Amino acid sequence: MENKYKEGQEVYAKENPSLKLIIRRYVDRIYYCTIKKEPKLKELVYFERELLSDALAI
Repeated sequence: MENKYKEGQEVYAKENPSLKLIIRRYVDRIYYCTIKKEPKLKELVYFERELLSDALAI
């Protein structure tokens, strides 16, 4: 298993756990995410180590 999170999964960034993100794409160890409430805004890019699947896991 290469990637931990699947496309369409809801995740949170460690830097801002109150912001819900949706995994749009995974390419070359980089996750491309959209903001759940504002999907038309610019995509955010994260490495796996910067993401959490549960905001309370900090």
